[in-house]
Amino acid sequence: MLNATLATRGIAVAPHSLAAQSALDVLRHGGNAIEAMVAAAATIAVVYPHMNAIGGDGFWVISRPGFAPGGIDAAGKSAANASIGWYANHGITGHIPSRGPMAALTVAGTVSGWGKALELARSAGGRLPLSRLLEDAIYYAEAGMTVTPSQSQLTTKKLAELQHQPGFADAFLPLGKVPNALDWLKQPALAQTLKTIAREGTETFYRGKLAKQMAADLQALGSPLNLADLNAHHAKLVDPLQLKLGGNTLLNMQPPTQGLISLMILGIMGKLKGWADDPEGPHFIHAQVEATKQAFKIRDAQLTDPDWMKSSADDFLDYKLLSELANNIDPHKAGPWGRRTDPGDTIWMGVIDGTGLSVSFIQSIYHEFGSGIVLPQTGVNWQNRGCAFSLDPHHINHLAPGKKTFHTLNPAIAELGEQGKNGTMVYGTMGGDGQPQTQATLYQRVMQFGDNPQQALSRPRWLLGRTWGQASESLKLERRFDDSVYAALQQLGHEVEWLEDWDEAVGHAGMLLRDARGVMTGGFDPRSNGAVAGF
Repeated sequence: MLNATLATRGIAVAPHSLAAQSALDVLRHGGNAIEAMVAAAATIAVVYPHMNAIGGDGFWVISRPGFAPGGIDAAGKSAANASIGWYANHGITGHIPSRGPMAALTVAGTVSGWGKALELARSAGGRLPLSRLLEDAIYYAEAGMTVTPSQSQLTTKKLAELQHQPGFADAFLPLGKVPNALDWLKQPALAQTLKTIAREGTETFYRGKLAKQMAADLQALGSPLNLADLNAHHAKLVDPLQLKLGGNTLLNMQPPTQGLISLMILGIMGKLKGWADDPEGPHFIHAQVEATKQAFKIRDAQLTDPDWMKSSADDFLDYKLLSELANNIDPHKAGPWGRRTDPGDTIWMGVIDGTGLSVSFIQSIYHEFGSGIVLPQTGVNWQNRGCAFSLDPHHINHLAPGKKTFHTLNPAIAELGEQGKNGTMVYGTMGGDGQPQTQATLYQRVMQFGDNPQQALSRPRWLLGRTWGQASESLKLERRFDDSVYAALQQLGHEVEWLEDWDEAVGHAGMLLRDARGVMTGGFDPRSNGAVAGF
């Protein structure tokens, strides 16, 4: 029996234990869930640097009893100079590079999201200053922290791509070599940057001292980004997408994220029969994999910056369309696949406080260590999210100046019962194309099969296509599944391969639940360095 962590006054989950503890410390000292999440976001940007950084993007979904749900889009746009022609003039016509200065073509938005979130926190009774929320992150950057096995392994795996990128070796290869797990790593330049943000506020990242320093470094390295791009950036309040399912209201993020796809998978599965017999069984896996294929077809043809989309995201949550997509699925045969999916790395975290205020948050630099460049004056590792743009002018997600690219990121919340009267589920994961798949898996294991959060997260998982660290497009199963499941999926026509027993390829997920009485339960992913912290 796997028991979930219990709490009544506040609870947090993160893929690194220190981030969960930073959130809990804020809750204990009177902060609300939003303030706690800002603290966790800052800490994890320091202690899990291969997965995220303040040089990346972020998205928030927030639920508060008695109020309409809200969201924050803190994704940066492409530089005003970044165009298909600009890359052609630099000899690049096939794909945008995934590493180096030319991969650093979008503004890093996550710090603006912290600022916008704190505006909302004040309306929910928050009073803690930003300097208090960044204390832990500053300490770990300045005094140092221990390298995780995941960071050491992925640095080794991606070393050829990263070691010669500007600033990378100085920041992440102490003594000129890949650090081992539990080695000490200090980030003094980043510590000073966090101190500046704590003192001057998040605005300095875009319109202050830091903005000028970062813009100068980006320009000197050859990025298309400049100070005007940073000056023009603002995080945006948005209404989350909503889907009614089984008496619950599922919330996820608007485009340019793939939050729509997470909802579509669950909506399509709600139209299918015969899969709800076993949380580790082939019928469940087959139904979800086929629903994923149907939803991904919509994603690849439609999703990009919402200002550039041909249809509203809400159009694809129409129950008639979901039924039509479900009718395309053969319960006895795998449909065609064979497409090339996109990898990505990310962190997801959740917090619920004693009032029921709930936050689902995701922060990313896209690939491991993003573009690989670390700005010399500030120690900021910049994202490569812009390499997801296409250089084909006919592609829905083609590059254009001042455009947001498609994002794999999508934080999720489910309000249980009418207006959440039965509680709240906060859940999510990292892992590129695996994110909507794992979200659907976790939701169904709890709501359909009755798992507690820790059971749902600890059961073996699967992945269709690639995620970070994986190159093949097959249906991948962790080796803890029974051999009969593997054989049954093969008989249904799936191309199947084994992963390790506990494989990071299926992502680092987490889940928190708060019931109608205010009792909280939580689970963390054993594949991560994570923890649930509650009181």
